[in-house]
Amino acid sequence: MEIIRTFVEYHTGIIAGLQTTLKLSIIIWTLGLLTGTALGVAENYWRESIGIYARSLSFVLSGLPPLVLLFWLHYPLQGILNVNIDPFITAAGALSLINTFLVADIVNDALLDFPEQYITAAKVCGLSPRTTFLKIQLPLILRSTIPRLLLVQVSMLQGTIFASLISVDEIFRVAQRINAQIYRPVEVYTALGFLFLMICLPLNGLALWMKHQFTRNISEK
Repeated sequence: MEIIRTFVEYHTGIIAGLQTTLKLSIIIWTLGLLTGTALGVAENYWRESIGIYARSLSFVLSGLPPLVLLFWLHYPLQGILNVNIDPFITAAGALSLINTFLVADIVNDALLDFPEQYITAAKVCGLSPRTTFLKIQLPLILRSTIPRLLLVQVSMLQGTIFASLISVDEIFRVAQRINAQIYRPVEVYTALGFLFLMICLPLNGLALWMKHQFTRNISEK
């Protein structure tokens, strides 16, 4: 009952924080998926140029905690450049960068694992490389990558709580403020946990269903 009372009593702030979280997530998802897909395709087709640099940056980012990257972009870098950027933009940029390389790795791996016999058959049938990609590679790759991409996007949604540490008024920062007023951490953070479960569990379930329903080994004959 206390959890429900907390939701009802502070619903205005919770809704505002949730809106900020979802707005931040949508930006991260959109930028990450679009630029990550483009980068993954570029890595595959220009392996000796773009691919080398992209893989190197991805390797460096994989060893850097998101929180460290976020703080570095918000404090030292802005101090070096003598600029003052809105924390929301900084958080969106940092998490979109991480999402971009995660998506690029998934897309590039899917292209590398794509069976050569499909492409050979398309050439024999007289299909152009563009038609082969759009009509054969893309549909099959989407079937195998969408579940993984969806799980990554859920992780990025959960990662938006780091934005609270640079003063972005997302849902976790709102929860902290509410707890500072009433000091009922069990009720406040349990309510926050339920809120994330209501958002993330359906997305995780959808990803698992899609994996079971659509994903198969495309190299099977």
